Amino acid sequence: MPGTPTAAPAPAPVPADLPALWLRDNCPCTECRDPRNGQKLFQITELPARPAVGEARSLTAADGGPGWQVRWEPDGHLSHYADAWLAEHAPTTPAPGAAAGPAVGDGRTEADKELWAAADLAGRLPEADWDAYTSSREVREQALADVVRLGFVLLRNVPCRDRMVLDVARTFGFVRETNYGELFEVRVEADPNNLAFTGARITPHTDNPYRDPVPTLQLLHCLTNEARGGDSGLVDGFHAAALLRAQDPEAFAVLTRVPVDFAFADARTELRAQRPLIDVDPLGRIREIRFNNRSIATLRQPAAVLEEFYDAYRTFAELLQRPSLQLDFRLAPGDCVVFDNTRLLHARTAFAESGARHLQGTYADLDGLLSSLAVLRREGARA
Repeated sequence: MPGTPTAAPAPAPVPADLPALWLRDNCPCTECRDPRNGQKLFQITELPARPAVGEARSLTAADGGPGWQVRWEPDGHLSHYADAWLAEHAPTTPAPGAAAGPAVGDGRTEADKELWAAADLAGRLPEADWDAYTSSREVREQALADVVRLGFVLLRNVPCRDRMVLDVARTFGFVRETNYGELFEVRVEADPNNLAFTGARITPHTDNPYRDPVPTLQLLHCLTNEARGGDSGLVDGFHAAALLRAQDPEAFAVLTRVPVDFAFADARTELRAQRPLIDVDPLGRIREIRFNNRSIATLRQPAAVLEEFYDAYRTFAELLQRPSLQLDFRLAPGDCVVFDNTRLLHARTAFAESGARHLQGTYADLDGLLSSLAVLRREGARA
C-alpha cells in the first residue's frame, strides 16, 4: 500500500559468527574458483578440517560495496566476501524455541508452487499467444514461470503443422525421446499399444510412471478436434496430495513409503520402475506424483502392507476424481498445452472414434525449462 514503509535489508553477518568450514568452502578467490566459470578448484578434503577465522577486517569488496577480508588459520589463506553476498546466503539462526525455517527450494517441490483447485483458475488461465511468446522475452518468461508456479501454460495459435510440437519444446529445452519416438500421435489406431490411442475415457493420470526418471514435462498440440467428446482435464496433484495429508495423514504417509511397481510392455519394449505414488523430499515436501491406474503392476508386499496401501490408494483416487479439483477445457486446433508431468494429472472424456481428433505430443524436461527461465530473468535484470 502507498505509504507503507519498506523493510530495511538484513545486515550482513560478521564472518566470525558464521560456520567456518561453510564460509571457507565458499571462498570466491581465483585460487579457489576458476574465474571463467566459477567452479571450485579444490576438494573438500583439501581444506583444513577445522578452519578458524584468524583475522577479519572490513574493506571495499570487488563489487564496490562493503565487505570483509578474512585470514584463515591454520593455513593463512585470504578470502574476500561482499556484505551483499553474506546477507543473501548466510544461514539464519531461529529464535529460541522456534523451529528452523525451510530450506530454499529448487523450484520442484510444493514450497515453490501455487496449489490450485479448478475454481482458483476461473478467468485466469495461464496462457499466451504464440506470436507474442516467440517475439517477446517478457511473455516467454511469464509463460515458463506459469509452468513452474501453476504446473502448466496454454499456448494459443501455434501453427497447425506436422511436428510443430517439437519446435515448441525446443523454445525452452530439449526433446525427451522415448519408445514412442520423438513425438507421438494421439489419435485412434487400429492396433493400439496404449488406451490413449483409442476413443476411451482416460481418467486423471501422469505419464510414463514405469520410467525412472519420468519425462518431467509433456506437451500436447491440437491439430484437429472435431469428434464428439474428447474434452481435456487437468488436476493439480500437489494440491490433492496436500489435501490428503491434511484430511488423512496416515493415508498420506502410506503412499509416501510403499513402493509401487509400474510396468509397460509391448512387442518392442519392456519397462519397469518402483516408486511411491507420492514422493517427498528429505524435508517432507511433496516433490512428485506418480499415478496411473493403467500401469500399476501386481504389487508384491506382505498382506498387511497391501491392505493399508489399497485403503490409502482408493482414498487418494477418490480425491483426485473430485469434480472441484479438475480443470476442464477443450483444446482447439492451434492450442498447445505444456505441463509438469511430475505434478499435474491429465485426463480426457471419451470421444466418438468416427470423429476427427488428432493431437501430437512430445516429452521434455523441467531442468531445461528452469534453465531457460533463469537465463530470461538474468537478461531481464540486465535490460
